[in-house]
Amino acid sequence: MQSDETHNTPKTHPGQVPRPTRPPEAPAVPPRPTTPPGAPHSSYASQPCPPRSSVADWLDEPRPAAEPGIWRFGYRQPKATRPERRLAPVTIVGFFVPLAAGLLVWSLWRHGSIPYQWTVLKLLTPDGWWWAGTTSPKGYQGAEAMTVADGVFFAILVYAMARLGSWRDIIRHVVTRRPQPARALIAALGALIALAFVFPKAFGVGWDPLPVQDPLFSLVVLITGSYEVFSSVLLTDGLYALITLLVLWPFARIGGWWSFARQKVAERERGKAARPVDPTAERQPSQWPELRESGQHQVADLLTAEVHRGRMNDVDCARVVHMWTTARARGQLSSFTDTVLREAGAAWTHPSGARDLPGRTARHDLLAGQVRLGQWVPGDRTPPSYGGAGAALAPDTLGTSLLAVGPSGSGKTRHLIRPVVESLGLQALAGQCAVVAVCPAGTPLGPDHAFDVVVRLGDSASAHDLDPYAESDDPDEAAAFLAEGLAGDLDTVSGQRAVTALAQLLGPYRAAYGRFPTLLELRELLEGDDSALDALRAALAADEHTVMRREFDARVRQAGSAGDPGPVLADRLALLVRPAFAEFFGADGGGARPFSLRAVAHHPLRVRIDLPNRGHEEASRIVARLVLAQFAAVAMTGERNHFACLVLDEATGAVTAESVRRIQRLRSRNAGVVLALRTVGDIPEALHGPLYAAVGCRMAFSGVTTWDGSRFAEAWGTQWVETRDVARHTVFADQPMTRAIHALRKLVTGKAVTTEAVTVRQVERERWSASELAHAVPAGHAVLSLTSVRGEHAPPLLVDLRA
Repeated sequence: MQSDETHNTPKTHPGQVPRPTRPPEAPAVPPRPTTPPGAPHSSYASQPCPPRSSVADWLDEPRPAAEPGIWRFGYRQPKATRPERRLAPVTIVGFFVPLAAGLLVWSLWRHGSIPYQWTVLKLLTPDGWWWAGTTSPKGYQGAEAMTVADGVFFAILVYAMARLGSWRDIIRHVVTRRPQPARALIAALGALIALAFVFPKAFGVGWDPLPVQDPLFSLVVLITGSYEVFSSVLLTDGLYALITLLVLWPFARIGGWWSFARQKVAERERGKAARPVDPTAERQPSQWPELRESGQHQVADLLTAEVHRGRMNDVDCARVVHMWTTARARGQLSSFTDTVLREAGAAWTHPSGARDLPGRTARHDLLAGQVRLGQWVPGDRTPPSYGGAGAALAPDTLGTSLLAVGPSGSGKTRHLIRPVVESLGLQALAGQCAVVAVCPAGTPLGPDHAFDVVVRLGDSASAHDLDPYAESDDPDEAAAFLAEGLAGDLDTVSGQRAVTALAQLLGPYRAAYGRFPTLLELRELLEGDDSALDALRAALAADEHTVMRREFDARVRQAGSAGDPGPVLADRLALLVRPAFAEFFGADGGGARPFSLRAVAHHPLRVRIDLPNRGHEEASRIVARLVLAQFAAVAMTGERNHFACLVLDEATGAVTAESVRRIQRLRSRNAGVVLALRTVGDIPEALHGPLYAAVGCRMAFSGVTTWDGSRFAEAWGTQWVETRDVARHTVFADQPMTRAIHALRKLVTGKAVTTEAVTVRQVERERWSASELAHAVPAGHAVLSLTSVRGEHAPPLLVDLRA
């Protein structure tokens, strides 16, 4: 856990997100640069360059594009690894056996031990070159002819060894399969070794040269008939050059020298053509190159000075980048420039005045909007790009919603919920996000001053109250909220009938009194209290309320009939009007300020709602369903330029058929939810499949049961894998000699002679089986799959949450 108490330390721990150098108690507006805002940008550039700060290093760290779920801060693309290939024993034998045979034949040739060795040569040459009846040369012509014959025989012998042996496979394994420039360098080394055997004196070695140079010179002598031809230096050098080219030619083909040279020349030409003309394009992110390219040099110089002097932290940088993107999209560059020149790094500070959270427990990269959860564990299932990389979540993946399942103590709150809430809170300070966290009272999601609104239901000291109607002025919408919260989990009550019953009371009441009833008043109406019904009927006596009076009369007629949801709704409302909640939910005389979830659709707020966790479990579930219904409704209305997320640390009882349908529609509205469950059994079995299909991200913590694991296994599906089946069969020989050899081999080794039959098949298997999820996931780990709002997928992979 990284502490936030070390703001004055110029160095940061590896991977630690930089903080501002000023203490947290400092004013929200940092000191201004000494240069006045109206001065030209050259005056900023003329100031001495301040020393680099940790924020500048954080800005300049590369963040390459990566697949979903990969921590991009400082990420390096893994080098492509080629599968290790081993040469078969028959290939190695096929190389050395022809080589040994060739050396033996060449040795016999050199010593004249081959019968009729020179017979063919005498038949092809004049008789005057030899002594009669012998193969001894009479003059220089015979001696030179024998030298030429040595060279021809050597060339034929080398060609035969290469063709009969497995030299091609050896060369492919050692040289040609390697990438450039290793391939070219290995071939060049082989060429140098070959030249050392052809021209040993040039390399200062004492062995005999290979028959390449002498046969060529002897052939020239036989053709010209004189040694005087070698008095020409040009001819001699030309012959040496020809020999060198003949030796280098096969190595050039093996090493791909020509294609490699053409590739390098083409890259150099492209580099010259693509060389940027504007030197600002090569600036680092801490120099704000995008602002400079748009002509905002004065603003860029000011922000650069603020960053390098440590007057801006990562939240400030992310906030300015976000506002620059918004201003450029809306064509408000002049307003952006004036605000930055006036307020510097404190421009567009969050309405709370906070520019950082009081404490961080996870690593965050606000430029990429990511929070690091752990590390992807390398393995057979893990693609190379994920192995060893950091595992991270961002709004583009949370926008498809996330379902996390794990027993108590598995680390859902510590390793997932709190880092996500913390990250969304930091993004809210940067104006990019609104977050609503719903959790049991006492859940460690951060101190109260890390949130803008804290609603403690059942706590008389709470400064805020929860509006059960979310500031709605539509009776049907308000009725849908309440019906979902009160009876959304009941199969015996029709959701539409519950909405209708509530709307038939809420609409007339609002028409009569200009407001919706308190929960206590609504309960009395649902129960059919005569005094409450008579008072509302009298308030609707005017002619202008004819329609609402008809609605109210319809509700009164249905009261007490078969299938009437009124008594059930009243019983559920009784749980919310207990003495512990007497001052909440808009009750008369409540001192807390009412808070509506509709505010998160318009402002980047940080909200925490604490549910009572002792003696009011059913009331807590009703509130969780109510908040989920309100959030889904307000997220679907209006246009927002910030992401909205609801985090339910305990979603037991909050998932209903209607909420599942609403969750599916959130991803297209720049919103998402995070649901944490102890077990999938906490929701109705009929909703298991729809819930897993509605969310794009799924996370199974260690310790899940096989029943929960089976749901994840079904959702993650199957994949094609390659299997190898090896069968060993005993060899039964038919020939007596073969049987004798096999018997001798069995006597020596103690094993019968067998052959292997290898069968390679493509089979379809589960990515993670229920048994593996239940028993093979270590403690402190989880299996996570991700889907982004753009449709990109990350397969279910093992994550080490402690790394």
